[in-house]
Amino acid sequence: MRILVTCGPGYEPIDEVRRITNFSTGRLGIRLANAFAVHGWEVTCFKGEQATCSEPIVGAEVRMFTTNADLSRQMEEHAHAMRVDAVFHAAALCDFAIDSVLDESGRLASSAKFSTREGPIHLVLKPAPKILPLLRSWFGRARIVGWKYELIGSVAEALSTAQGQINECRTDACVLNGKAYGKGFGLCLPDAEVRNYLDDRHLAAGLIEWLETAPSR
Repeated sequence: MRILVTCGPGYEPIDEVRRITNFSTGRLGIRLANAFAVHGWEVTCFKGEQATCSEPIVGAEVRMFTTNADLSRQMEEHAHAMRVDAVFHAAALCDFAIDSVLDESGRLASSAKFSTREGPIHLVLKPAPKILPLLRSWFGRARIVGWKYELIGSVAEALSTAQGQINECRTDACVLNGKAYGKGFGLCLPDAEVRNYLDDRHLAAGLIEWLETAPSR
């Protein structure tokens, strides 16, 4: 079985030396990729360059990515190159990209490296393109799993958000975690079933079992 896992953060450039990103370490995706490889599956792991987790990826092919656009390009090329049976999109990509940079007076500014001597700058952000909604068009016959990391709201609201992602992005499941969900991980399925796992080791085992018993597409 051919498996694709994404992990770690993406980033979006402010200038040629600065960027915006997030706190993702890439640890969960690395552990999933390793568990799938140990299980005997053929795994390709797309890992963000800024991932700080030092755990090695063992038994999987590793491809590094930078921005959302870079990962999007590489995944589409991968889809055209070979058949993929499942995609686990655990990477924490940027929700926003830089629309423009303004100086203190509100005028449009541009520089290879903005200098602090010139005073404050104001960043105007725009929503960054999302990859998850595109995966079904690239990997039409694959099982696709998205992620939701929810920090605010109730458990019911977090579960509703996960189901919304499944419906909107035409995925087969969503892994839910974060303060809004509580301890561990929830594997949310389209029929509103939720399978709970205490940690990433149990999650990996649960995903393997789910994938091996799920009907073929």
